[in-house]
Amino acid sequence: MDEDVRAVVERHGEALIDSGLTQVEFAAALGTSASRFSAYRAGKTVPSAAFYLRALRLAASLKSAREGGWMTPQSAAREIHRALRQGDSLWALKMTLQGRDHLRELLRGHDEASRAWTAAPRTTGDRRWDALLAALTEHEFEAAGLKAPSWADAHDKRLDEDHAWVLPSLLLDEAEVRAVTPNWLAEHGIYAAERDLVTA
Repeated sequence: MDEDVRAVVERHGEALIDSGLTQVEFAAALGTSASRFSAYRAGKTVPSAAFYLRALRLAASLKSAREGGWMTPQSAAREIHRALRQGDSLWALKMTLQGRDHLRELLRGHDEASRAWTAAPRTTGDRRWDALLAALTEHEFEAAGLKAPSWADAHDKRLDEDHAWVLPSLLLDEAEVRAVTPNWLAEHGIYAAERDLVTA
């Protein structure tokens, strides 16, 4: 292995550690497979310069978010998945909204850690919750006047009408929830009263 390839291999290993993610999570965040990323780390394949720089940038953002105590799409998806596994959809919603609130604050403060939200998370294990996390992320970026990350505005993150999801409300029936759902959320096939998406 020549000196330059060895340096790329070492930096990819450092980036993985800095990210705080598993190799599978970091590969997904970078938009590649775990096996391909493993080949980069072993020096069997040399990544493009763009991929290499993205890995370093993303790892730095994820490290900054972790050190600042901020949620990322990966940690939000992980917490949602854990809550759903335990059958606690209320906690899953709380974690989703907490992630959204963290993103909002990062974008408001123009914090470097907000770049961590450009990285695609692994699935929560439930397509509806994946769609909700994506919809909230897209909305926060657009509200900040920024282009949403590609993972958040991807067509496959939207629910079609046959699979539309109406979040339960204590005060409203399904028709009323649909009537008061903001357009930006309904476009994702998700219906929820805006007041049910507010955190205390």
